[in-house]
Amino acid sequence: MTRSLDLSTYLVADVATITGSGYRRSVADVVAAAVAGGSRVVQVRGKDLAANELLQVVEACAARVDGRALLLVNDRVDVALAARLRGVAVDGVHVGQSDLPVDRVRALLGGDAIVGLSASRGDEVVALRALPAGTVDYLGVGAVRATPTKRDHATPLSWEGFAAFRGTVPDLPCVAIGGVGTGDAAEALRAGASGLAVVRAVCSAPDPEAAAMALRAEWDAALTIRQRSGAAA
Repeated sequence: MTRSLDLSTYLVADVATITGSGYRRSVADVVAAAVAGGSRVVQVRGKDLAANELLQVVEACAARVDGRALLLVNDRVDVALAARLRGVAVDGVHVGQSDLPVDRVRALLGGDAIVGLSASRGDEVVALRALPAGTVDYLGVGAVRATPTKRDHATPLSWEGFAAFRGTVPDLPCVAIGGVGTGDAAEALRAGASGLAVVRAVCSAPDPEAAAMALRAEWDAALTIRQRSGAAA
């Protein structure tokens, strides 16, 4: 059975988005602010960085997170391993369908690591079901909407498509990603999402801490309403 994870407010700290935001702040600054605002998971994504550059960013973020949120590395299993070998508090990775096979990622990182996988198609679910239980901890499902931060995404799912996909993997938590942010919590919960993975909503915000706090408050409020509605039904 998948371990219990709080994926509700999930920041993808995209280096390109942060450095291109026009604000003079580091990736670690944004990550620290988001965690202070209530982000429970931080994924560091540096698609254009060399391995040593990304390692430095991850180490800086880990120092600022200081165990207050889960810290994951996007795609780069080698960077996550290198960080962990140096004693850096990296909790795991998030990989896509074109990265290392997820069963090998699990073997490399061990059973204590968090391993997330991007998925949005039926054939990907078939492949997932062939894996040993516990290989994957959660799925990142999207793009819900078109987004400039990931130009190679498939046709956007919409919330209806997300809900349909969610129904095919009832045993794994699914985080909604792709053009999501403020105003989406209630719809995400109705669609079966365990959380919202945001990029621009925090990385490009004038005040990342306030942006993360607003997302946290909105999710908690929507969850409370949903739980009360379920109890009254």
